[in-house]
Amino acid sequence: MDPYAMTTGVLRNPDFLRFLSSHVSNEVGANISRVALPLVAVLVLHAGPAEVGLLASLQTAAYLLIGLPAGVWVDRMRRRRVMMVSDLARFVLLGSIPVAAELGVLSIEMMFAVALLAGAAQVFNDVADQTYLPKLISNQQLSDGNAKLEAVRSAATLSGPGLGGALVQLLGASRTMAATALGALGSVFFLSSIRAPDKVPAAAERPPLLRGIGEGLAYVWNDRLMRMFVASSTIGNLCVSGVLGLSVLFLAGEVGLTPGVIGVLLMSGGLGGLIGGLTGGWLSRKYGTARMTWLAVTVGAPFSLLLPMTQADWRVVCFAITSIMLSWSAALSNVGQITYRQTVTPEHLLGRVNASVRFVVWGAMPLGALLGGLVAQQVGVRQTLWVFLAGRVLTFVPLLFSPLPRIRDFDEVQARS
Repeated sequence: MDPYAMTTGVLRNPDFLRFLSSHVSNEVGANISRVALPLVAVLVLHAGPAEVGLLASLQTAAYLLIGLPAGVWVDRMRRRRVMMVSDLARFVLLGSIPVAAELGVLSIEMMFAVALLAGAAQVFNDVADQTYLPKLISNQQLSDGNAKLEAVRSAATLSGPGLGGALVQLLGASRTMAATALGALGSVFFLSSIRAPDKVPAAAERPPLLRGIGEGLAYVWNDRLMRMFVASSTIGNLCVSGVLGLSVLFLAGEVGLTPGVIGVLLMSGGLGGLIGGLTGGWLSRKYGTARMTWLAVTVGAPFSLLLPMTQADWRVVCFAITSIMLSWSAALSNVGQITYRQTVTPEHLLGRVNASVRFVVWGAMPLGALLGGLVAQQVGVRQTLWVFLAGRVLTFVPLLFSPLPRIRDFDEVQARS
């Protein structure tokens, strides 16, 4: 690694700028796809609710199906090459949709296959992404670098759906999918321009598949702080997923807002995430990486209880405030947790550890959405929001049983062990 890059701001590192640019290209395309893909199914193929729901679930099913093995495989391969191959696969898969539509051969079965396979490619991309960053920048820059990447994700979440809707209006749903494919291709271009060597892991660091999975899970479990991070994030994702699944129904049916107002409120979360990403590096330098993470979890939690108070008057801001604060909290917490894993985990285990954490934490999301619907059917939507958001307030509790509240920086965990 260039010694000059270790002592200057992360944005002065040319390779990091190329890596960041690949994220911009990929994230914007992915968020356009979140609007365009279901619209292709509805507008072009006239799919029903069950088919649209299955299409949505297939996009994330790969995290549960291959999430753990992906970590083992990524630890055996060049990380940048994994990302480039994954992006090329997504370019071909997503680009096949507008081509098939123009030829008149697009079917819902093809859409299902594309959603599942593109989701599988994304699993490999995500694991390799978090594993590769420590190769580009120094440990002292990891928090700032992760914050910049989080800002890109949040900005894309904020702007992508609106851009996707405009493109669908202008070009049509199927042709808009070409923009998402080009985003993946753009990412390949930026990744290929990175000059830092992409080394092959040593052959001695290639355990059998099941043993490799077990080593990743065991490392997460045996690290006290990482174990509590996973517990906290799993509770948070379970509760927030239940709320997100009911948000449109709550705002339209219970509160009685117009679609335009609902759209603005649903975008407010992206603003909070963007603020978190932009301030994460500064907060970690001023207060320490551990204190920043603890601050995010504890300060953001009480704002959860504002959301169920939303009404069709001035209290409509309750929904926006909760969305902004929870997204701000999640962004900073993500920066802290990812930085901690990248700092303390041995290089040959990092892919498996990242995959293990993502498998558990993301696995709670479909369960939360399902529970939210079941509970709402029994007790009502607003009452269910109170239950799930009260649970979201308690995400700090597991962290009380970790070193986090008593340290300034994550380096202190290593010093004490």
